[in-house]
Amino acid sequence: MKGVGKQLGTKMNSLGIFTISDLVDYYPRRYDDYSKIEKINRIKPGPVTIQAEIKQAKGRYVRRGMHVTEAVATDETGSVRLVWFNQPYRAEGLKNGEKYFISGDFGLRKGRLSIQNPSVELASGFNVSTARIVPVYSTKKNVKSWQIRKLISGCVDLIGRTKETLPAWIIEELGLISYSDAKISMHLPESQEDLERARRRLGFDEIFGLSIAALLNKNKIKSEEGQAIKFDEKLAKKFVSGLPFDLTDSQRKSIWQILLDMQKATPMNRLLEGDVGSGKTVVAAMVSAIAIANGFQVALMAPTEILARQHGETLYDLLGSVGMAEKVSMLVGSMTQKQKTLARKRIKSGDTGLIVGTHALIQDDVKLSNLGLVIIDEQHRFGVEQRKKLQKKAGYMPHVLAMTATPIPRSLALTLYGELDISLMSQKPVGRKPPITEICSPNSKKQLYEKIETMLEDGGQMFVVCPLISKSEALKAPSAEEVHAELQKKYFKNKTVGLLHGKMKSVEKDKIMSEFQSGNIDILVSTTVIEVGIDVANANIMIIVGADRFGLAQIHQLRGRVGRSNKQGYCYLMMSDSSAPSRRLRALEYTTDGFKLAELDLEIRGPGSIYGTLQHGALDLRVANLSDSKLISEARNYAQKFIEKGEDLLKYPELNSRVTELRAVTNLN
Repeated sequence: MKGVGKQLGTKMNSLGIFTISDLVDYYPRRYDDYSKIEKINRIKPGPVTIQAEIKQAKGRYVRRGMHVTEAVATDETGSVRLVWFNQPYRAEGLKNGEKYFISGDFGLRKGRLSIQNPSVELASGFNVSTARIVPVYSTKKNVKSWQIRKLISGCVDLIGRTKETLPAWIIEELGLISYSDAKISMHLPESQEDLERARRRLGFDEIFGLSIAALLNKNKIKSEEGQAIKFDEKLAKKFVSGLPFDLTDSQRKSIWQILLDMQKATPMNRLLEGDVGSGKTVVAAMVSAIAIANGFQVALMAPTEILARQHGETLYDLLGSVGMAEKVSMLVGSMTQKQKTLARKRIKSGDTGLIVGTHALIQDDVKLSNLGLVIIDEQHRFGVEQRKKLQKKAGYMPHVLAMTATPIPRSLALTLYGELDISLMSQKPVGRKPPITEICSPNSKKQLYEKIETMLEDGGQMFVVCPLISKSEALKAPSAEEVHAELQKKYFKNKTVGLLHGKMKSVEKDKIMSEFQSGNIDILVSTTVIEVGIDVANANIMIIVGADRFGLAQIHQLRGRVGRSNKQGYCYLMMSDSSAPSRRLRALEYTTDGFKLAELDLEIRGPGSIYGTLQHGALDLRVANLSDSKLISEARNYAQKFIEKGEDLLKYPELNSRVTELRAVTNLN
């Protein structure tokens, strides 16, 4: 490419830009609007653009190698001082008598008004850094934004010849601009309207490609042959009558949707999305019992040993009510070799009907006899290959039930899980009181601990969650180790205080959790290792230390660990300092509805807050705004029409390439 030598090429490589295609897809992170050209006598502090002649350009070193270039810009209404720091080449490049566009920040510096570090381009040339909406790119120290702008401007003609990625009928019906115009306008917009049209077109393309990938995957799964698992009404009634509580309407509806899917010869591909404490494990237990009664094995894979062991114990009790307790086996990494060998033998022979485990389930030496149903808990924590490996052990496509306790806004769920049928569970079991949430200042710590001391005397237990394991100089935040020592030595001398974090060995973690569950530990200081699924009915108090450092969805998950019995739960959000709490934190005080909170998080912080725990990178959405439900709905509808019309993807090479890639990385396979 003209203007790119070895040195600049290496610099661009450091940004992940190796080809012209990479460059064109490297979109700006923001835009500075310098499109309004003012007369010098009308400019006000802030971003400005003027058209003027430049005179008296001189450079000098002032101290310790600091170089300053100063000049005067003049038009018919007046003059203004220009200042550049550490740009010694500036004076030589400016010619007397020539008119320039000058864009930069006008303001007061050391008692004098000036435009600091302005971009300057000849008014007679093709301007990319002045007198327009100027793109600003994410860069590293050795690459400047103006260098990327200059390279982009050199390939406008090439971008203009880019092939269309959508059929003409879609472009016409939706009034979209062309793909090539959208690409150019993302980098060099002529107006804000121009930029919005470009964003709409490219955002549509991203969701459209994702939707086609999901629909093609869904159609492929429907064409697969699976094993029908018949509904056993007698067993279902026995299971429900043996429960010590009534099922919620959400649980009943979800169970029925899953059982209907399992009766089909085409494999189920369903996501059970339940809010904190909505009772997903009971749903998993009942559908597992039906599968086992049909002679099939069920594999439940959980992301951590603590969670796997807890699931194992709960499912053992639940299946015991229908005489299937002995059909449950555990398989986790910390088991002894003898225990693992015995478990694998029982699994291979078919004596085990329900296998509960972690990644240990996908080891090559685990042979299943008749796998009919795969349940993946917190499925976003497993890689695509890990999920596929478990499914392959069936020898055919088994029924797949993915479960997540992360409430996801509908627009985001449709995008992330487009090929899944979704069951939603928002109701809590009858008799559970929502936890009372209160924001606290660290200044009131002593009073809070005194209040909690009384609550613990009544037989309660407490979680204390910290953002870090150990003290960090870089991050001034409370660590679990520091808080553990402080509580044990200063505030709760008469209580047993335990410590739990991710760096501990599995055996240690299990021992601590077991002690807490049995009531031998009164206070458990922990990191977010307890975020999902940990169930200690007697634990009714939680303090989240440095709560402003946690995401809203994460706090909601943590808070779900208390109030899991008929006891009132309490969650105290302790701020890092005494500053006013954010809108996000205040929302936690007035609602315990995870779906409402997820919508709020999406509105305030964007999809990253939820995507952080999902597969953002894999989906590679650079332009689409996932809060835009209208765009998502349009893209999905047109993806459906595209497939129904029998359009040939090969006619659109770029779309075909993206769809092929997305089919390999989306959540269900």
